[in-house]
Amino acid sequence: MVETIRLTPYQGKRRACGMFHCEKCDKHWFSANSWANSYQKCLGCKGKIYPYRQFRPWQGSSGRGGAPQHPQDMCQKCIQIGQFCGRWELFSKS
Repeated sequence: MVETIRLTPYQGKRRACGMFHCEKCDKHWFSANSWANSYQKCLGCKGKIYPYRQFRPWQGSSGRGGAPQHPQDMCQKCIQIGQFCGRWELFSKS
């Protein structure tokens, strides 16, 4: 039996919220667009950082509020699919 390497706490196929920490730069950030076994690059050192905690996105119609825009050039999933990953699960067949 082949065992998959788990790089993130969440192993589902849907989007999750994620908490990130770059130990090299000591930068912390939150993303509402994190995925199983996918990294986001640190804005400081450009290192590939995997979330240390992931949880279900909250439901509601409150919108983005003052949240910064998702940096697509720093997100492994966005880079892989060639577009914003936040809407990807709505259109994907997987």
